[in-house]
Amino acid sequence: MPTWLDRWLKSLEVLSWWEILIYTAVAAFVTQWLVTKVVRLLSKRTKTSLDDTAIGALRWPLFITVVFVGINIALKSVEPVDPGSNAANAALAAYKESHASWAGWVKTLTSLMISLAVIFWMRAFMRVSDALLSALARRADDFKWIEPASLPLYEIFTKLALLAGGIYGLMVAWKIDLTAWLASAGILGIAIGFAAKDTLANLFAGIFILADAPYKMGDFIVIESGERGKVTDIGIRSTRILTRDDIEITLPNGLMANSKVINESSGPYVKRRLRVQVGIAYGSDIEKAREAMLAAAGACDLLASNPAPSVRFRSFGESALIFQLRGYINQPVLHGRALDQVCTKVYEALNEAQVTIPFPQRVVHMKSS
Repeated sequence: MPTWLDRWLKSLEVLSWWEILIYTAVAAFVTQWLVTKVVRLLSKRTKTSLDDTAIGALRWPLFITVVFVGINIALKSVEPVDPGSNAANAALAAYKESHASWAGWVKTLTSLMISLAVIFWMRAFMRVSDALLSALARRADDFKWIEPASLPLYEIFTKLALLAGGIYGLMVAWKIDLTAWLASAGILGIAIGFAAKDTLANLFAGIFILADAPYKMGDFIVIESGERGKVTDIGIRSTRILTRDDIEITLPNGLMANSKVINESSGPYVKRRLRVQVGIAYGSDIEKAREAMLAAAGACDLLASNPAPSVRFRSFGESALIFQLRGYINQPVLHGRALDQVCTKVYEALNEAQVTIPFPQRVVHMKSS
């Protein structure tokens, strides 16, 4: 304990109980005023209302705490006077009885005041945490680990942590032995863990997905099992995606955490490459076919002009020369429409250039009897 604080506490011992209460009331109002004044000066430099919420939530718990400390000091100042060792046996017995009774009352009142202070501080921290999480969720671009959709999850965990801390403070205030309670909680936790292991697996997987953010709401993803669609919701237990057929699929977070997920909306660029394989007949003019395919790609308004489309000669097929037309689309959602447009334009361009697109043919020889 600092020296100045020890001297100040000893100076209070010579004061009467009502003087201590007066000093306590003055100190409580002055402390509340100073804290409010300082925080308001700091709040002028910020653009958020978080500091105003903190002032409204913490001013009364701080005031009540100072008052309770003063009351506790005042209670200790009115203890029964020790008659001394030379007093009569009856006086000593009366003093011990009254001192024990008064000590019991002081202990009970102290526990009650600590309990009230714990409740007030717990409620205040809940208000501040709600305001802080809401402010972080509104700035989801700067804080990837928290989004408006995941806000309830963080609020629940924060309130549970504060509630557990409050219950612990109440037990300490009333001198309750925590050993038996902790042992019972451990056994209960093991039983719940075995009974709801799948639910807990999905729950923790959802937490890891929200924290690691392999995908977010609005992204187009492809699951290892083949499903492809737009992420519409990331919940505590499951993730929902909307397919191109407007069918919503609900997938457990445990499955999502253990599967390969391709995020088509992630990465440094939103553009995605589109590849179309084209076969032309052997003996065709390669350069003429290449020019026709490039002209067809240039006529597709769904393909990006930068990077420009390109054509590559890939391999010799069984009945065709295999080319690949490559271009970029600006959004993953355009994949289906862009593929349809490119195939249509390429087919028309090759027909106009009189370049044959072969197809498998079979010759059947009939053996006469």
